[in-house]
Amino acid sequence: MSYLRGNAIVGQSGGPTAAINATLGGVIRGAMESPAIDVIYGAFHGVEGMLKDEICNLNEVFADPADLVRLSHTPAAALGSCRKKLPAVDDPDGESTYAVLFDFFRRHNIRYFFYIGGNDSMDTVAKLSAYSQRVDYEMRFMGVPKTIDNDVAGTDHTPGYGSAAKFIATTISEIVRDCAVYSVKAVTIVEIMGRDAGWLTAAAALPAVHGEAPDLIYLPERIFDMERFFADVKAALEKHPNVVIAVSEGVRLADGRYVCEAVSSGGKDAFGHVQLSGTGKALELAVKERIGCKVRSIELSLPQRCASHIASATDLAESDLVGRSAVKAAVDGESGKMMCFVRAEGEYAVTTKAEDIQKIANVVRAVPDAFINEAANGITEQGIRYLLPLIDGEVFPEYRNGLPVHFIIPRG
Repeated sequence: MSYLRGNAIVGQSGGPTAAINATLGGVIRGAMESPAIDVIYGAFHGVEGMLKDEICNLNEVFADPADLVRLSHTPAAALGSCRKKLPAVDDPDGESTYAVLFDFFRRHNIRYFFYIGGNDSMDTVAKLSAYSQRVDYEMRFMGVPKTIDNDVAGTDHTPGYGSAAKFIATTISEIVRDCAVYSVKAVTIVEIMGRDAGWLTAAAALPAVHGEAPDLIYLPERIFDMERFFADVKAALEKHPNVVIAVSEGVRLADGRYVCEAVSSGGKDAFGHVQLSGTGKALELAVKERIGCKVRSIELSLPQRCASHIASATDLAESDLVGRSAVKAAVDGESGKMMCFVRAEGEYAVTTKAEDIQKIANVVRAVPDAFINEAANGITEQGIRYLLPLIDGEVFPEYRNGLPVHFIIPRG
């Protein structure tokens, strides 16, 4: 069979996860096994590293296969990440950026480009794929999804989400147990990541299978009404003294303002997204003022995406699968695509397929209406059935001196 022969480059972008390095490992394995790819390079800090020619030879870094196993159990982005937004393809001021990138590709004989990331990263792949049609240099561009937010379109779910959901579900279960030991009326509000989609917060419902779910769950897919919230809290306090609430950081009021804007103006990233923080604290202060009971707020923050010690075995296996599948699809001729999961009917299983990235980039996949209860303060049984398989299975990373061993890619 005739292949496009040359080297490959892989980069990581956006927020890291507990599984993004498992996907990187899948891409590396796929490239090393492919007859079409001679060398797989890693770009430090995504496209920023490509623009600066800051790369490493991953064939040499992972000469020992055992290091790829350690990599899969290492949290965060081993190659480093970025939030670099490429200019529009038709923007004359952006021509120099694309010229530098394609000069980089030519100099290193790079014919395959793999980018591991979420919505914004798929925008990068879409733009590079579109620009490549203008130049006389044959390349294949593949997006490889990851995000704890689970909000990338075109796929049943995203690598990284299952592990974050497992951490959230476990932590919520432990919080519920802890809060239940006292008889004094108290409210505990747990703030969970999620700007536009409430998939992570929905995972707080999973301990319901053990009878330990929070009393109330609020997602950004529904307008947050403060008066209804107070009524919900008072009703829950009538049932038992220890109320636990899970809330997405991105819940908004009817006028479109984030609840957290009451205590923090925040900033914006390169893609124009508001930096969210303080939703739990804002609601804590509101409950204290209106209801007057003991109240605390907890922000799960970074551990949601870096708790590799409690990663989902299903998530890590599928992350490796999507990386390998991306390489195979590119070598077989696909370009301008993103690898997606397709869930089988009946017993849980997934296959992969490549979908047009132009239809995926910058599209947010929200939690379906069928997964949110009528009162907009909880998750339905259908939603729980969708979520449960994604957190299945335990992993057993290598430990040394009582701590997990992480693999660090050397630089320089």
